[in-house]
Amino acid sequence: MSPLLPRLGRRAARVALASTAVAVVSALALTGCSGSSNEQGGADATVRIGLVLEPTSLDIRTQSGAALDQVLIDNVYQGLVGRAADGSGAIHDVLASKHEVSADGLTYTFTLRDGTTFQDGKPVTAADVVWSLQQVKDNASYVDSAQLANVRSIASPSSDQVVLTLSKPDSDLLWNLTGRAGLVLEQAAKNDLSDSANGTGPYEVSSWKQGDALVFARNADYWGTKAKVAKVEFRYITDGSAAVNAMAAGDLDVQTSVDGTLKSQLEGNADISLHTGRTTDKYTLAFNDRKAPFTDVKVRKAIRQAIDPKALIKAIGGTGVPQGGPIPELDPGYQDLTDVDAYDPAAAKQLLAEAGAKDLKLTLTYPNIYAATIGDVLKSQLADVGITLSVQRVDFATWLSQVFEKHDFDLSMVNHVESRDFGNWANPDYYFGYDNPEVQALYAQSVAATDQADKTKALEQAARIVSEDAAGEWLYTATSITAVRKGVTGVPFDGTNSRLDLAQLAVR
Repeated sequence: MSPLLPRLGRRAARVALASTAVAVVSALALTGCSGSSNEQGGADATVRIGLVLEPTSLDIRTQSGAALDQVLIDNVYQGLVGRAADGSGAIHDVLASKHEVSADGLTYTFTLRDGTTFQDGKPVTAADVVWSLQQVKDNASYVDSAQLANVRSIASPSSDQVVLTLSKPDSDLLWNLTGRAGLVLEQAAKNDLSDSANGTGPYEVSSWKQGDALVFARNADYWGTKAKVAKVEFRYITDGSAAVNAMAAGDLDVQTSVDGTLKSQLEGNADISLHTGRTTDKYTLAFNDRKAPFTDVKVRKAIRQAIDPKALIKAIGGTGVPQGGPIPELDPGYQDLTDVDAYDPAAAKQLLAEAGAKDLKLTLTYPNIYAATIGDVLKSQLADVGITLSVQRVDFATWLSQVFEKHDFDLSMVNHVESRDFGNWANPDYYFGYDNPEVQALYAQSVAATDQADKTKALEQAARIVSEDAAGEWLYTATSITAVRKGVTGVPFDGTNSRLDLAQLAVR
């Protein structure tokens, strides 16, 4: 399981928790009735999905958690635009039939699609869209409210158009509208968002019994192509071994995020195929850059040079690739920075000596939802250069309070799941505490760019500075393994920790 830590603007720091979440180590099971039975397929099938961390609320506006983004966006809630399920980052129209951006990047015009409805049967109107976006913009407590900070006005000049006027260009706006900031809700709806939903997607929330299951049913009146299965049932499986055992035993039909150290238990099974997917899951070793000894760049560089990402990746079962910098390969601005402060224990010892950091003692605090193996490997590697590392694995709530909110830590490790979240490194109020005016200026330049090449160039420059300044250590970008039983199709393989679009899920 992986906390989702998306990009935050400065004014959103006070509601950072609303942008923090947990991405899920999940398992999908298709059953006709129960157990390993797979007799009832086709349009009448029920698909069971096992998730690790259950949300405490279904309120898509105020409840943090990638568990919500993963299951509710695309499936239940939609926006004017959406993102491709293949991890490519491509943006397509959803509740809008088309959109246009003015040459100066200040005006976004959306033409609404005819015939779209909410799950209570009411039509989607321009007034609903304007109200939905304005609510997010005006309420700082809403998740991702800051992503609409550059929007000056939201208006509907006609019944089929919505126009966003910006105070300055924002090249991230369309992408942001594919997430929580852009979801369209019904203004007149009276349902309790904490335990129900009234979206526009192919599935609707049928029931939710906390501690048991969250159940989706096909939205029979969906304006688009109907879901190909009757129900999706999300259950919560906290143990990776239990999930793999269930898959091997035939009790599950699809399992995402298979533990790399356990995949051998599924290999060779003629009824199961394993698929490797790409992600933007950034397993990041954060330094508390606002306090000593991390105020010394030599210490930061030494820690980076003491760590061998390839050995760590091997220890977790090979489910990752070296990253080297703050931007993963799927995101704009990526470049191969693995040669910056590459593994070199001798050089690390020299830097520590130059910094006068003899017998350095540090504490690594990270959530116990991550494997103890990671802490063990880091402890061993840092010991090789003379750094004594104490490892504290805490529950996720403690990590949120102690590390993310109070900034009380030396080193921490977490999986930053969300795509295009480089802005965290340009936000000195973020828990990293990294404060570099040049990086902040370049990031602002990338956001304001009206040309994609200019945006990419600014991000590349900023990312190189962050890496060469050793602001943190990027252990690896995760790859995900999805196990699929014969007969199940339409399962997404890329980016499933942040989005699990089930529109194409089917059973032969």
